Amino acid sequence: MMLFKTKILKNISILHIILFSIAINAQKNKIDGVAVVVGKNVVLNSDIEKFKKEVELRSEGKINFSDCEMLEELMKQKLLAHHAIIDSLSVSQGEIDKGVQRSIAFFTKEYGSEQKVVEAYGFNDIEDLRKELEKVKKESELIRLEEQKITENIDVTPEEVRVFFNGLKEKGELPEIPAAVELAQLVLNAEPTSEEEQRVVKELTEIREEIINGSSFSMKAIINSDDPSVAQNKGNLGLIDKETPFIKEFKEAAFSLDEGQISEPIKTQFGYHIIKLHKIRGKSREVSHILLQPKISSEKLNKTKKDIEKIVSDVKKGILTFEEAATKFSEDESTKFSGGKLINEYTGEPQFELTNMAPDLFGRISELNEGEMTDVFYDETRSGEKMYKVILVRQKTKTHKADIVEDYVRMQQFALEKKKEEAVDKWLKEKIFETYIKLNSDHKECNFKRNWKKKESK
Repeated sequence: MMLFKTKILKNISILHIILFSIAINAQKNKIDGVAVVVGKNVVLNSDIEKFKKEVELRSEGKINFSDCEMLEELMKQKLLAHHAIIDSLSVSQGEIDKGVQRSIAFFTKEYGSEQKVVEAYGFNDIEDLRKELEKVKKESELIRLEEQKITENIDVTPEEVRVFFNGLKEKGELPEIPAAVELAQLVLNAEPTSEEEQRVVKELTEIREEIINGSSFSMKAIINSDDPSVAQNKGNLGLIDKETPFIKEFKEAAFSLDEGQISEPIKTQFGYHIIKLHKIRGKSREVSHILLQPKISSEKLNKTKKDIEKIVSDVKKGILTFEEAATKFSEDESTKFSGGKLINEYTGEPQFELTNMAPDLFGRISELNEGEMTDVFYDETRSGEKMYKVILVRQKTKTHKADIVEDYVRMQQFALEKKKEEAVDKWLKEKIFETYIKLNSDHKECNFKRNWKKKESK
């Protein structure tokens, strides 16, 4: 099972870079020893311990690695990052900003608020965390780009997949494929009335006038804004540029303002905003906003629910298929044109492993059979959009040993990953000799798979 152990190690190592490097760097008052220097990159002793704990957590104690294995994987990551710089690979600031925003959104969802995230990782404020995340994201992207450069021309043939599968079968190492489902959804949004939208625009206009006449923007934001982060940032969003992953309409309005100017109310998918431009700093803008979200009446919610229940009833009667209903009626633009098919955002594939599924979704579909639908249920996005949904289980597979026919795509991915891993290993053997590597004496007794001590022996 070495291949799959390596796969787990690789995946967790990436997660470690994104999550635990932050916690390590946040502990600024802690005296920490250097385990190894790779090029210009450093691995701390605490890195190894944090990595080990993360492996134990993510594998639920089923996979055990020694400290030396932990260190070797971290050295590999640092070597890749070091040579990405040498190879002049670069990550755009826009790409870094998008990654940072995704990470903050992930953390906020996990902890409940940005303030709780800041407290959990020991930072002074969200901007302090954001700066650290930028460093972490840049390194992880450099690692990804260097591995991509090394393996860009590698592919596998059907014959190679067959040989790979048979080799695992002969050694009794066929992986267990976890239970998984393919899902489709139908969504109807509950939209506010035009009268309610007009009320919100009028209220924002009045707030804008009061600020122009001397009221505090930050105080008005705290009192009025529907932005959930307003308690921490008082409406201040910090610096944004044209690459920052903000809504298009918001950025266009922000970049049309002069310093000190406040926009008229603008509409985005989050609701209605007024924006104040504080400073122009090169290509960036420091802005604050106040967000008001139109309220949706209980009558409108009830009507939306009845409408989707009528569609579901027609599907159950065979008047139209679920795919036809989703294409015709669903208001989720990302899925309606594929018959409602959901794609796993972490893998890019239509399969969702039951063991890795969000608890609320798992609770709705785990007991359903293939072809069955959930009851109609209410949902709400982080941006405040309200909707009713129904989810169809398109396909469902049980936990089973890998099969060359049923799981061909997955085995193809495993075979390709093994071939790429072999290419990276070959690259590592060459680059270790070219790169300055200084191991702490505490780790010189490790029996590494690769000759990391070679540089020191010269």
